[in-house]
Amino acid sequence: QVQLVESGGGSVQAGGSLRLSCAASGSIFSINAMGWYRQAPGKQRYMVATITSDGRTNTADSVKGRFTISRDIAKNTVYLQMNSLKPEDTAVYYCNIMKPGVAYWGKGTLVTVAS
Repeated sequence: QVQLVESGGGSVQAGGSLRLSCAASGSIFSINAMGWYRQAPGKQRYMVATITSDGRTNTADSVKGRFTISRDIAKNTVYLQMNSLKPEDTAVYYCNIMKPGVAYWGKGTLVTVAS
């Protein structure tokens, strides 16, 4: 089992910044990728950014140039730096870990961007 604990969500004005953190514990081996997804009210969950075990990143077009995913291997933590936030970035952000054949999810952290 893998446990994921997210932090860093909150409310911010448009144009502001937030940094999300996700600390992983438990069976943190054979991880293929870590990432962040988000789900706005009444909408599906979408990928925001992912980072593979060898450091390759993938970022959604909607946040490219504004959001950056990174990780601290020693701390088993993945981060999402969010700059130039827009009201449409308002959502619950979920941390995700992909292992062969299984995905683990955090409970989510709410990000609210006021116009």
